[in-house]
Order: sequence, then structure tokens, then C-alpha cells
Amino acid sequence: MIDGAADYLAGALIIVGALFALVASVGLLRLPDLYTRMHAASKAGTVGSCLMLIALAVHIGEPATALRALAGVVFFLLTAPISAHLLAKAAYSAGYRMWEGAVSDDLAETAAVAKKNGAIGTEG
Repeated sequence: MIDGAADYLAGALIIVGALFALVASVGLLRLPDLYTRMHAASKAGTVGSCLMLIALAVHIGEPATALRALAGVVFFLLTAPISAHLLAKAAYSAGYRMWEGAVSDDLAETAAVAKKNGAIGTEG
């Protein structure tokens, strides 16, 4: 009885994780600029990958495999948002501007002050 419930739970987690991965891939294709695409890939992709790893842990049922899968979840949750943030800051510093329809540009004032103080290179 419990094995059957675990299989159904793992199947549901795989389906939901795959849907999140699908949303991330559609976001990469449909969103207008680098920053919104990066947001879709990092958020929805991370959630989808984490759900699929949790499904693996539930389906296998061995403590060693479950621990490795949960370590992978923690690794995803710690690294994906940080790397997306750093890549977005680097892209902004390199000159990739936001989409014209963006509502706000919160980094513009900070970048202007940093450029004025010489923290950002002024070559080019």
C-alpha cells in the first residue's frame, strides 16, 4: 500500500517538475530580454529540477540515494539564484540594457554612482 502511494507521489512530482521545466523553456523562447529570460530559467528551472530530484528520492527509497538527491536540491537552491544574480549584474555592467517596456530599472542609479566613483570601468 505504501509503495503504491510513494510511486504515485513520485509520478506526481515528476509531472509537476516537468511542467516547471516546460515553463522555463517557454520563458526562454518568449520573454523579451536577457534579464527576464534569466529569471525564468533560474526560478522555474530550479523548482523543476528540485521537484524531480525529490521524486527520485521518494521513488528509490534508499537513504543514501535520498540524501544525495536532497544534497542536490540544496545545491540547486543555493547556487542557481546567486549565479543568475551575478550574471545579470555582469550583463548590466557590460551594457546589455533592459527591454523598452520594462517598468523600472533599479540598478541604473547604483551603476551611475559606481561609474562616477570609478568602480566600473569607463573604457569604451
